[in-house]
Amino acid sequence: MDHELRRGRLAARLPDLEVDAVLVTQLPNVRYLTGFTGSNGQALLARGGGEFFTDGRYTEQSRREVEDLERTTYSDGFPEPLVASCRGFGVARLGFEAAGVTFELWERLRAKAEGIELVPLQGEVERLRWAKDGEELALLGRAQEAADRAFEDVVLDGLRAGMTERELAFDLELAMRRAGAEGLAFETIAAFGPNAAEPHHDPTDRPLSRGDIVKLDFGARVGGYHSDMTRTVALGEPDGRLREIHDVVATAHRAGVDAVRTGAKSADIDRAARDVVERAGYGDLFTHGLGHGVGLEIHEGPSLRRDGEDVLPAGAVVTIEPGVYVPGLGGVRIEDMVEVTDAGGRVIPRSTRDLVVL
Repeated sequence: MDHELRRGRLAARLPDLEVDAVLVTQLPNVRYLTGFTGSNGQALLARGGGEFFTDGRYTEQSRREVEDLERTTYSDGFPEPLVASCRGFGVARLGFEAAGVTFELWERLRAKAEGIELVPLQGEVERLRWAKDGEELALLGRAQEAADRAFEDVVLDGLRAGMTERELAFDLELAMRRAGAEGLAFETIAAFGPNAAEPHHDPTDRPLSRGDIVKLDFGARVGGYHSDMTRTVALGEPDGRLREIHDVVATAHRAGVDAVRTGAKSADIDRAARDVVERAGYGDLFTHGLGHGVGLEIHEGPSLRRDGEDVLPAGAVVTIEPGVYVPGLGGVRIEDMVEVTDAGGRVIPRSTRDLVVL
C-alpha cells in the first residue's frame, strides 16, 4: 500500500481546509494513512511532514508497520507529544476529526495547545477512502472469495433440517476462517422462516424446518478489508408468495446493478431498484437504503439511499441490497458488492443469486 501517496492527497487538502495540519484519530483512517493495525494510534499530518503516536504496547509493531513516519511512544497520553510536534511544524491551526475526538479529549487538547486553534473537520479521510486502488480491490476480492466458498460448503452442500440459526451462523464463520479469513466482517445474520422478516436478525435457537425460507447476511475480513453479501434460499418448497417476492427482489437487484457507473448519483441508483419494488406493490416493505460503501469498514461511503447526494467515483465498491420483508411470513434480500467502473458495475461475488430450494 502506498501510504505516503495517500498522506500526500490529504496534505494537498490543507490549504482548502485552512489548517496547517490534521490530527487523525479514527483507527480505520489511521490504518489507511499509515498501515498501522493496532488498537491505539494517532497520526499528525502537517505541511512539512508528519508523526505517528502510540503507547508502549505497540512500539515494535509500529516500527514494522509505520516505517516512513517519525514515531513517538507515550505513556501519559498523546496530547503533550502531539502539541510538541505541532509546535515543531509551526502549526497555528490544527484540524481534527470531529467524529473521532470526544469532548473529554478535546478539553485535554485545548488545555495543552495554548496558541493553537483547534478546527473540527468532517469526513476528510473517509472521502479519500471511497475509491479503492488495485491492492484494496484485491483484498476485497479475497474477502469475498472466503464468503463465497463458505456459502457453497455450508449452505448449498450442508443445509439440513433441525440445525439452528446459531449453528448455521457458527458454521459459516468457521468455514470463512478455513477459507482464509482473518475474522468476520460483522456478526452473521441467519434468519429462518418468519424471522427472515427482520432485516437485521440476531440468530436464535430456532431450528430449521421444511418449507422455511433462509436469509443469510454475512462476510469475511482479509487484510483489514471486508466483504458483505446476502443470499436467500429455502429448505423445501417455500410459500408461493415468497417465490414471487424473490423474483421482484432479483429484478430490483439487477436494476440497481445496471444503474451503477462512474458519476452516478446515489439517489438515482436507489430509485432504479426501488421503482421495481414499488411497481410490484411492495414499496412499504422495502424499509432501508439500497446500499453502502465497503472497505476498511463494513459501512462507509458512498451511501446509496433515496435522498442520497453522493456521486460514485471510479474504484468505489458499494453494496446493492434490495429487500422485502413481510411480518409473519418471512423476507428476501439479495446483496452483492459491486465495483464502480466507467463501463458500469462489476459484481464481485460469484455465488448464485437464485432462490435455491434444497
